[in-house]
Amino acid sequence: MTSPISPIGGFSPVSGLDAITGAGGADALTGTDRATAAKGEHESFASMLSRGLESVSAAQGKADDLAVQAAQGTLQDPAQYTMAANEAQLGLQLTLAVRNKAVEAFQEIMRMQA
Repeated sequence: MTSPISPIGGFSPVSGLDAITGAGGADALTGTDRATAAKGEHESFASMLSRGLESVSAAQGKADDLAVQAAQGTLQDPAQYTMAANEAQLGLQLTLAVRNKAVEAFQEIMRMQA
């Protein structure tokens, strides 16, 4: 009998992606996110999309700040910058994927009307 695989420790969840995908459950939500989640199904798609874009923008800003600190030599742990940059990159990739799917859906609807 094999033992279960334990999760790798030391990694924090990607907060920017949770806002877009809705992943993470109630335990991952804090502050404003809890208030927004309380709205549940009454929240509009536009507000969810806006919140997701704000989250991605915040992740990119954090990565930019850490990049400046790394360049100045004031950043204690360079791994912080690496993780923040990867988080920002993944958020941007997800945003672009959502945009591309929306454009494809719009184009498909336009073809149906012809």
